[in-house]
Amino acid sequence: MHHQAKKTISIVMTGLAVIGLCTRVLAQTVDNQKDDPALKIYRASPTKINNLVHTKLDVRFDYAKRYLNGKAWITLQPNFYPTDSLTLDAKGMDIKKVSLIQGTGSTTLRFPSEAMLRTAKQAPLQYDYNGEEIRVKLNKTYKSGESYTVFVEYTAKPDELKVKGSEAITDAKGLYFINPDGSDPKKPIQIWTQGETEASSAWFPTIDKTNQKTTSEISMTVDKKYVTLSNGKLVSQKPNADGTRTDTWRMELPHAPYLFMMAVGDFAIVKDQWRGKEVNYYVEKEYAPHAKAIFGNTPEMMTFFSKLLGYDYPWVKYSQIVVRDYVSGAMENTTATIHGDFLQKTDRELLDDDDRLGESVIAHELFHHWFGDLATCESWSNLTMNESFADYSEYLWFEHKFGKDAADEHGYTAMNNYMESAEYQGDRHLVRFHYHDKENMFDAVSYQKGGRILHMLRNYLGDEAFFKGLNLYLKQNAFKATESHHLRLALEEVTGQDLNWFFNQWYFNQGYPTLEINYDYSQAGLAKVIITQKGDRVFDLPFAIDVYAGGKKERHQVRLTEKADTFSFAVSAKPDFINVDADKVLILKKTDRRDLNSYVFQYKNAPNYLDRREAIEAAMKQHTTNAAARATVMAATKDKYEGLRALAISGLKLDNNDVKTAALPILTDLAKNDPVAWVRAAAIKQLGKLKDAQYTSLFEAALKDRSYLVEGTALSALAELDTKKAYQLAKTMEKDARGMLSSGIANVYAKNGNESDVPFFAARLEETSGQEKIGAAILYLNFLSSVDNTALVTKGIDEVMDVVTGFNNPWVNNYMVNLLTPMAKKKQEKAAQSSGELRNELNKQADYTLQAIKKIKESKAEE
Repeated sequence: MHHQAKKTISIVMTGLAVIGLCTRVLAQTVDNQKDDPALKIYRASPTKINNLVHTKLDVRFDYAKRYLNGKAWITLQPNFYPTDSLTLDAKGMDIKKVSLIQGTGSTTLRFPSEAMLRTAKQAPLQYDYNGEEIRVKLNKTYKSGESYTVFVEYTAKPDELKVKGSEAITDAKGLYFINPDGSDPKKPIQIWTQGETEASSAWFPTIDKTNQKTTSEISMTVDKKYVTLSNGKLVSQKPNADGTRTDTWRMELPHAPYLFMMAVGDFAIVKDQWRGKEVNYYVEKEYAPHAKAIFGNTPEMMTFFSKLLGYDYPWVKYSQIVVRDYVSGAMENTTATIHGDFLQKTDRELLDDDDRLGESVIAHELFHHWFGDLATCESWSNLTMNESFADYSEYLWFEHKFGKDAADEHGYTAMNNYMESAEYQGDRHLVRFHYHDKENMFDAVSYQKGGRILHMLRNYLGDEAFFKGLNLYLKQNAFKATESHHLRLALEEVTGQDLNWFFNQWYFNQGYPTLEINYDYSQAGLAKVIITQKGDRVFDLPFAIDVYAGGKKERHQVRLTEKADTFSFAVSAKPDFINVDADKVLILKKTDRRDLNSYVFQYKNAPNYLDRREAIEAAMKQHTTNAAARATVMAATKDKYEGLRALAISGLKLDNNDVKTAALPILTDLAKNDPVAWVRAAAIKQLGKLKDAQYTSLFEAALKDRSYLVEGTALSALAELDTKKAYQLAKTMEKDARGMLSSGIANVYAKNGNESDVPFFAARLEETSGQEKIGAAILYLNFLSSVDNTALVTKGIDEVMDVVTGFNNPWVNNYMVNLLTPMAKKKQEKAAQSSGELRNELNKQADYTLQAIKKIKESKAEE
């Protein structure tokens, strides 16, 4: 499961900056409900009475009613103790029949033939059903190792279920009909499933727990015009007389029920392969030409992860599918990953993917096929065994494919996401056995902090030991359910070290150290580093200190175990720079008390992304007044890594003459020639702030750039020089407006537009999908706040409200309240300064906006 909240925030923050709302206020409104201790109860691993062995499903879909009519053959064995009963999870179904398949004895009904099923005798079983569970009385007491097969005929009614989602997974009804009646001509007709956390049991009866594993066979009967996807291999396609087709997908290796999936729709299948195994990409047909641009690195990833772990990709195939209206970022269903449609981009749009979101999601879900699908967390308390590894795989892939700087930037963003979350939502243990709801486990602790903890562990143990330990963990726990202790024991077996101290500190506790670092050079030939841990808790922190003195660098491995400690190093001369946590791996906040000269030296000499970033940020604070700081920032505009070039460019204060003189030749060159789109855009944005007509031709040339981001930035810059010309150009560029070009056009219309431009915003809202709808809604509301036409304003608010209702997410609700509130105020203030009919109209608009706010707040209360 890939956590999409991070992306949502960035989109929304961008939009809120347009309206001028304070981001800190927003952050505090973002689901700032810290867990009530009274609601936290101990969550034991589910007791295993019966074990799933094999699951066979035969399903048909009723599009009109949004029902699934299903038959399930479930083969089970008692776990250890004899039992005469069985409890199956089955949410909100009509149960038509529960019976025992007779005559199979201990030969489990694994992959039975159609003929065998037709002729098998069935004995009805007594059962009770409460809408959540089927409690079955078996025909006898079964012993451990003895198999039996239960048949259930049922109708699943997911749209009639009352369910609650989470921060990461916004809905939990298991089975989703998208535009089933075809009423929306701009949306495809699709069916797809989402099993995590325990929603598979909304579409088939099972024991819906992570510590269960079962082989599977799923037969789907669909209209012959559609393609299907499910787990495992497509073993048969049978045409039926009524114009339907029955596809059967077989999974011969066991996996957890939450990883079962189905998808049905009019998809293009773009074929690839890895070592003879099928690797397929299912996309909407218009994106077929771009599928390889989106997913094409998948086979290389499979090779890389297989080699890194010393454990080959274990499953029969790997398919990825992009669906509409998905309730999360993406989901690692075994052999058949589902992605939200934010991943579906043209090759031009991919040029602007500055955080490489697509690559990170694709890597994340693939890595789950080892950590999550092969070795599965025993309970949601141990979600770290799935999600922390998948989060860290993003770093590993970036390091391999795009270089260590790109990986470190990704890690830096992850660390900040965790720290912000801890500040506003409270911190948590990584492994936590007490929680209010299993959905609460899907947070920045299980994901980003967990990934950073694995990075620390890798650094502490060394690469060879760390990856050998992961290999042993996978070999020992393949097709089993695991806890974090399994990882610790595997790493201890490889390294011969006790690692309880690390796991107790980082897995079974919360928080991070806050360090104050001071230096003492008063004694000749000696450099002292004094480190103090703030707060009550004392962390055990092993790390490296690099001392740069006398023209050379010496590394010292140290360990901080006290509230305060002094580390002394013999030096031939006063150090130019002492780099504490030289590998930049610790999860911490720090106050590093040193002067600017050390940062200037650091930028030139310390190798890591974070070393250079720290130095650039320190130099930026003084680059208008200090020549050395200015030289450092200028050097950084030409840094080898594009992320740092963009950072340095965006921090330039061009209202200072010295900065301007030094920067202009560099910015002009970068705007035209940098190979990376977002660096070109950052340079154009800075030049645009000057409002200098000499750059008109540069901006006009940039309107022909392949990058939408560069085009949109150039259009906004041009609008600062000649609003009318920019407005006319925006009109001609509307047709092909995607991504940040849309935002550029919206900015131009916001400056010089009129109510005839409202259709542009309405169309963008309709055409975007997934998380990008929020960004489109922000731009739309921002424009409507300046429109006086009541009919257009109320229609626009209604369209945005439909989006809010569709998301059904407390985060989105909070955002929209924060957008609508200043809009209502603006209308009221303008009304107070107006008279006659205009005053009446503006008051109507303000009232309508306030009603919308009230509706959102009431829907929040219902949640």
